[in-house]
Amino acid sequence: MYLKRKIDDFLLAWKADPERNPLLIKGARQVGKTESIKQFADHNYSNCVYINFALEKKYMTIADEGYDVDTVIKHISLINPQFGFPEKDTLIVFDEIQEYPDIATTLKSFKLDGRFDVICSGSMLGINHKKIHSNSVGYKTDHEMYSMDFEEFLWAKGYSDEQIKEIPGHMIDNRPFSSTEMSVFKALFLDYCVLGGMPAVVSRYINTGLFTGIPDIQAQIRLDYEEDVRKYAEGLDQTKILSVYRSIPAQLAKENKKYQFNKIAPNARSREYSGCIEWLIDAGVVSECNCLMYPELPFKGNADMSKFKLYYPDTGLLVSALDDEAQEDLRSNKNLGVYKGALYENFVAEAFLKQGLGLYYYKKENSTLEEDFFVRTGNELIPVEVKSNDHASRSLSALIKNEKYSDIKRGIKLGDLNTCNSGSIISFPYFCAFMIKEYLRSLG
Repeated sequence: MYLKRKIDDFLLAWKADPERNPLLIKGARQVGKTESIKQFADHNYSNCVYINFALEKKYMTIADEGYDVDTVIKHISLINPQFGFPEKDTLIVFDEIQEYPDIATTLKSFKLDGRFDVICSGSMLGINHKKIHSNSVGYKTDHEMYSMDFEEFLWAKGYSDEQIKEIPGHMIDNRPFSSTEMSVFKALFLDYCVLGGMPAVVSRYINTGLFTGIPDIQAQIRLDYEEDVRKYAEGLDQTKILSVYRSIPAQLAKENKKYQFNKIAPNARSREYSGCIEWLIDAGVVSECNCLMYPELPFKGNADMSKFKLYYPDTGLLVSALDDEAQEDLRSNKNLGVYKGALYENFVAEAFLKQGLGLYYYKKENSTLEEDFFVRTGNELIPVEVKSNDHASRSLSALIKNEKYSDIKRGIKLGDLNTCNSGSIISFPYFCAFMIKEYLRSLG
């Protein structure tokens, strides 16, 4: 069963564009890239030439004698004469190109030639771009794909667009959710937090309605990520990369969630690990939240690169990294709050990342003033607080009231609560986090 994805509409829009470039779809392993591309090809082209460089090593010489289209097609046909190449109705898919990154050099030629549509796909592309002879800049379109977000999960559960649109409708109109809506969406949200959005996980859950077998799938995905470290991390200490990746759950469990190297090893220093963190970010298996030097616009140039928080881009994988007893408690009782808000905060970071929002926080030196995230409109900075309890939002109120912070006029609070507008602080249930971008558009 194919699970509807947001990339489906993106691909249709790409094909409808007469000036379309070859497409390069990037994303971590097992987020659903190949399945979505094949679904698109089957329904929109009479002919698809699909080459998987991880499974078919024999194709890893097709550009050895040149990057022009005729040479590449000639070599593909020599290896497999069953492939046809009817012009204007053929999609060529180069999959798992992290095994043969230099194939991306051909994209300029395919763009200029214009006879065939081309999609490249792969993981680890942030790592392997240095191996590409020429990156075809200006002649390709890059698209980042992540695991399923909460909206895609709702689609998989059978909810219609009309039903889902009720969520941003409540946010924009400041309408409280009914008790039924709160009960249903909260239960779905908690399931999604524990499951995450990996298509194999969601598909298993949709088909069985049970969590049985899901921890094994999630554990295998994390093991596959760690195997990628051993396979692709060249010139770096692989043990240190793995230490950073494995330490994230414990780092988020701290009251102060700033990433601290001395929590990995007593004498660990940032200079020893900075390259390791950059590698994990480029690989797409870790997301970074930068600390603002001052709570003001713009974001760029206003980040202290020595202070940051790290998250998993899929909260389900974070849950699977906890000890067995904690995982069972979460799946049985859905009590995410006992983990000091780490899981809620990771979910919000995940939701923002998948909406294309930057990840930023603020912590004032020698002060308790701290804010979990920031988003922005055209001319307004909006602090976002993630509450795992019903304590007062002191930092949020302080930021709004302080006249020094002229870019801040209001704040958003996400928690186990209903929609409420107190004037300067707008409160939303956790499950609204995936619609924050749409809400921001309504503010102008």
